[in-house]
Amino acid sequence: MSYDIPGYETPGCAYCPSTVRACRQGEGDERGPAFCPSKVDPDGVAAAWEPYLDPFTTRVARTAAVVESEGYCKWTRVEEICQFAKKMGFRKVGIAMCISFVDLARVFSAILESHGLEVTSVACKNGGVPKENIGVKDEEKIRPGSFEPMCNPISQAELLNRAGCELNVIMGLCVGHDSLFIRHSEGLVTTLVTKDRVLAHNPVGALQLADTYYSGVWGPQKPDKLPSKPARRRRGADGES
Repeated sequence: MSYDIPGYETPGCAYCPSTVRACRQGEGDERGPAFCPSKVDPDGVAAAWEPYLDPFTTRVARTAAVVESEGYCKWTRVEEICQFAKKMGFRKVGIAMCISFVDLARVFSAILESHGLEVTSVACKNGGVPKENIGVKDEEKIRPGSFEPMCNPISQAELLNRAGCELNVIMGLCVGHDSLFIRHSEGLVTTLVTKDRVLAHNPVGALQLADTYYSGVWGPQKPDKLPSKPARRRRGADGES
């Protein structure tokens, strides 16, 4: 099957066949499919290089690559975070966790401290602000009729910013709350735990079993079979196709 069909304006890397993936050999221009970033938006690829000229950004990118290489299939993600922080020369690490992860955050905090790092940790429910303050109705609560504090990721970010944290680690923040935390964090952000209450915090399981046990993830326009090519989308923020 040919994947070199013109007409794409935005990348569709999720559909690149395993027999191609030309970027791994630096051959996207020559062998990439029609929806390859090197073909649909080479100017965008080129423009992304300018931020790497910033010395701090370059140091982050290089350190991440070295950690990847040194720990490849040897280090857990906990170890990778510790090594990344140390190789970057960071002293202060923040933990932004769901309140359900406090006990595990204590273990993680102790591990970070054993590597000589200073740790500040903030749970999502800090401040005890009622959900009504952001317009949540009683019937929209998890347990209607009871007090429920809102998750407060902006406060988590602010407190870690004030503590001078240079690297902040997310542990199980809810979808959307993690987005707000990342948006308001001044320090770099990485994730240790991605929350999935159903799958023991292993969200990729829903993708691996999307056609069997977790077929409920599909919407009403589920295709008869997995598409081999992405839908054509026009470039721009309006989502027009």
